[in-house]
Amino acid sequence: MKYAIYGAGSLGIVLSAFLSKSGETFDIIDRNIKSVDALNNNGAKVVGTITLTEKVNAVLDSEVKEKYDIVILMTKQINNKDIITKAASWLNENGVICTCQNGLPESDVAEVIGEDRTYGCAIGWGATRQDYGVSELTSIPERESMTFSFGSLNGQKGQYFDELVRIFSLMGKVEVEDNFIGARWAKLLINSAFSGMSAVLGDTFGAVAKDKGSRKVIQRIIKECIDVAKSANIKIEPIQGKDIVKLLDYKGGFKKWFAFQIIPIAIKKHSLLKASMLQDLEKGIPCEIDYINGIVCKFGKKYNVPTPFNDKVVEIIHKIESKELKPEFSNVKLFDECFTK
Repeated sequence: MKYAIYGAGSLGIVLSAFLSKSGETFDIIDRNIKSVDALNNNGAKVVGTITLTEKVNAVLDSEVKEKYDIVILMTKQINNKDIITKAASWLNENGVICTCQNGLPESDVAEVIGEDRTYGCAIGWGATRQDYGVSELTSIPERESMTFSFGSLNGQKGQYFDELVRIFSLMGKVEVEDNFIGARWAKLLINSAFSGMSAVLGDTFGAVAKDKGSRKVIQRIIKECIDVAKSANIKIEPIQGKDIVKLLDYKGGFKKWFAFQIIPIAIKKHSLLKASMLQDLEKGIPCEIDYINGIVCKFGKKYNVPTPFNDKVVEIIHKIESKELKPEFSNVKLFDECFTK
């Protein structure tokens, strides 16, 4: 059985280091020659909450000659159709793709290789790429925090299902999800609220959760995600053992107050995390906002659920991409009009 990780970004570097430390043999594929050279020459380096350097075998995506049973997809979703088509060309006849991308990417993969060969995994930990081949793990390195929510669109345990569980288990806790779309929505909710505001305000998850002004916006983003999922008949699954709907949904004043108070506590183990979208904006490249908050907006329109706060996040991020705004904490005032909607 031969497998590869496609994408040597913040998460791909960390996963590769952990797997190599466990004695695994695999390839890490990237489209950037500087990343490939750094990984081959210096190994996959992890800093931050742990320090780890492990030898890996990196390959430029234009020079892949192997055929794989499994490709673990860890690239950005931008240009996803082309990326998936390329990854599919590296598969053996019965090979599978497991996408660890943000948002809801499984349907895109299934369109190319079929639903029965498509798996998804929502990653419950975070990292920030520091340099080519170097990533800072920002989550607490405890097994309960380093989670992988894994499953398939059709709920079936097909080819290489158990092998993927084994691979991810080498790094953290694998939660096999029968209701995988519900697990995806749990991660989408977290990303929309904390990654979205981290990118808008230019700061960490912990900082945007601590400030009361930005926390009010986070609370409304979360509420919109929950309301949209309910209208779409999607049951949001617990994440890392916490029922986020039970904790953070509200109708009356007391529950709203309670949910507001626990937001910083809920994200405490990931408080140092800096959104990958913010990392992209700081590099001056487009980010995945349309595949994160934008997905909530898309579902909101489909099911007639207003999403003014998610809409505003998307609007602000696109203005940052076009240099009309900068990611800075003063952007929180741009949400004032949303509270009247």
